[in-house]
Amino acid sequence: MDGGTIRSAIIGKGLETMKTIRDLLGQESVEASAPCRIDMGGTLDLSTFFLPLHHLGPCTFNIALNLRTRVCISPFEAGRLRIRSQGFDDLTVDAGSAPFDHPLGLMAAVAAYFRANGVQVEIVSSSPPRSALGGSSVAAVAMIWAFSKIRARAGLPMPKRSAVALLAHAIEQSVAGVPCGLQDQLAAVYGGVNAWYWSGDPAGMPFERVSLVNEDSYPDLSGDLLVAYCGAPHVSKDVNAVWVRQFVSGKTRQQWRQIVRLSRGFSEAMRQMDFPAARAFMNQETEIRCRLTPEVLDAIGKPLVAAAIRHGCGARFTGAGGGGCVWAFGDSGQLAALRPEWESVLAHRQTACMLEARIESQGLL
Repeated sequence: MDGGTIRSAIIGKGLETMKTIRDLLGQESVEASAPCRIDMGGTLDLSTFFLPLHHLGPCTFNIALNLRTRVCISPFEAGRLRIRSQGFDDLTVDAGSAPFDHPLGLMAAVAAYFRANGVQVEIVSSSPPRSALGGSSVAAVAMIWAFSKIRARAGLPMPKRSAVALLAHAIEQSVAGVPCGLQDQLAAVYGGVNAWYWSGDPAGMPFERVSLVNEDSYPDLSGDLLVAYCGAPHVSKDVNAVWVRQFVSGKTRQQWRQIVRLSRGFSEAMRQMDFPAARAFMNQETEIRCRLTPEVLDAIGKPLVAAAIRHGCGARFTGAGGGGCVWAFGDSGQLAALRPEWESVLAHRQTACMLEARIESQGLL
């Protein structure tokens, strides 16, 4: 059966007309990986925000990091599904009844999309669990890519990278119970340093990618970044839910219009390599977020941000905050002075630490 015939069969009768994932896998394992990210302007990638604000040209900025998440799919007991990931209890169930409300439910939902049974999915991340670096979305992206590699053995073409990001987002939003953004999936798929502009056009692609920094500059720019894990896991939907409620009620529209302006200004400053201006935009955006929801910075995050600003750096929590990571952006002298202060703050929590992160040019592998 050639590729076209297989595709027609799948469209017409469903996946039962081709070999199962387990059959295609055989006795081998298949791997895929993708990078996590730090960001600025997040939440504007939720349609709740970018649709009513589309006339302002909302954008989100992110940097992919070399802290990659790796997914390995291997054979397992027929009819069963096992998902393993550091920091979570294993999920081992009958594949047809895998719960989507489990802490690993997103991964179970991805497996269900591919009608996967008789497989084990092992997820190994270089970043701490629930560290607000986009880890669960990154794992879903890598998992889709791994399953696509398996299906390619039946002659199916590998999907476009944009399609992987959109599918991962659609599955995540379908099981999350709250609106979800798309920036984490995009950073995982493409890598690099990008601004993502949200068009609000229902008939077209929801995003436009603008690469802001030449890859030759990544080593120097990596030296201008510090990333710290605050030692406490975050739950993004908690803070995002507050922002959504505030926005939908109409009470915070002016603040979000300001956030759009600052995110656009930051992205343009990065494109022009005007780093002092970028740091100023970054700190103004962080200040507004903290006024909206003071809980975005915890007892470790607050002194980290304060120290960064004292040293002339830009500072921001990653993702929706509320634990997780903080990143700083400054020149080499500023960061050299800041690092020991951050290390002193992090020492107050046993699980907190500096993350030795660099810019990752590669997306999906």
